Amino acid sequence: MRTKYLKALKRSLTGDSRTPLVFVCNFEVEQHWSTGFVGLPAAPFSMTGPLVTRMEELGALLAGPDDFLILQHPLDPGYVQYVGELGLTLPTVLIADGPGESTAAKAMNSPVLRDLAARGVQLMPMGVSDLEVRLAKATGMPLAAPDLETVIAVNSKIYSRRLVETSGLRAVPGWCCETVSEFTELMAALGPECTRESPVVVKDAYGVSGKGLVLVDDPRTADRLVRQVVRRAARRSDDRLHVVVERWLPKRADLNYQLTVDPGGAVRLDFVKEALTRDGVHLGHVSPAQLDSDQLAEIEKAAHTVGAALHRDGFWGVAGVDAVVTTDEVVYPVLEINARFNMSTYQGAVLETFDRLPASLARRHVLRLSAPLEFAAVREALGDLLIMDLSAGGVVVTCFGTVNAMAGDSAPFEGRLYTLAIGPDRAAVTALADAANQALDDLAEGA
Repeated sequence: MRTKYLKALKRSLTGDSRTPLVFVCNFEVEQHWSTGFVGLPAAPFSMTGPLVTRMEELGALLAGPDDFLILQHPLDPGYVQYVGELGLTLPTVLIADGPGESTAAKAMNSPVLRDLAARGVQLMPMGVSDLEVRLAKATGMPLAAPDLETVIAVNSKIYSRRLVETSGLRAVPGWCCETVSEFTELMAALGPECTRESPVVVKDAYGVSGKGLVLVDDPRTADRLVRQVVRRAARRSDDRLHVVVERWLPKRADLNYQLTVDPGGAVRLDFVKEALTRDGVHLGHVSPAQLDSDQLAEIEKAAHTVGAALHRDGFWGVAGVDAVVTTDEVVYPVLEINARFNMSTYQGAVLETFDRLPASLARRHVLRLSAPLEFAAVREALGDLLIMDLSAGGVVVTCFGTVNAMAGDSAPFEGRLYTLAIGPDRAAVTALADAANQALDDLAEGA
């Protein structure tokens, strides 16, 4: 099915809604952007593990029948059958099996991609890193994205703060630091005043998924963090540090909205959702967000302001923006800009297919398993909760491959299933998602 959502995306990124695309859903892209930028002292972590890799299957429900999706593993046959019964048409799946860890690296020498390039197919990554640039060059496939230097620049939290400060949007009280000296001086002023009631948060300019973030809620934490930063700088003879420091806001809701900027500068607000997070880690989205007309208008204004600034700085494409509504209903419309696809980007085609129902809730379900599951077992466990009628509410499974991604490493292992509950209102989709969670818990216990 060629959805209006996908056609609009293609038109914005390639100039033609009929352009065939090769999707690479490289969820690990953000860790590449941080190379060369000094954040807070912390143990290194990897986003290229099996769970992250299998999340690339989320692209299957966005790409159209004329498109292609590069995966490291085939889609589960039972899941393919299920998607077909929903009336959705999957893209052609290309399996990347060359050397390397990431999907882009494994596809580098693909003769199939070189043939597609000769037919006018373009490469559409979730986000651009040096790997996707190399893949485009190796295959001769045009990259449907701006240049890498621009992408890296606009994804910094420092860039986001400065854009807000110069554009007149309401800014979270905060500061940018690009040297250890700046940070030391700032924390000397702020640290003694930090309490649990009035903390500040220090964020790496390229921190992701709750990493590279420290809540400073007492002077001792401030002193300890400064000592760590100073010691490392002295050891390396390097005064660089790329962080933002912000006042902690009491919040009612986290928001995420997506905008698309075309190469000519036109800006479109695609959606506004309420983000579900825990300890800075994304868990899902609920839509529509609970905003009054004035708050929504403020988000709409911010989206066009951000889009215009991004375009002036050489960026075009999809960008997700995090925002917050405080407990006194004040909207801070830009916490940070993520100039890439996000989880909600991949839900657009499904939501359009089931657009008779206005509310949705995306959720990830964690399963503790002792053995791999087939999709048939998940389907049986969810039973009547699964949508099979376009006019009825229910649950859509948006990614199954992550359920068995960790199988074989240890037992028991942790699997994840991604779903999208669709219904008439927020209460209905919350009840559906909770019922699905209970059914999957029962399945895991019995596995």
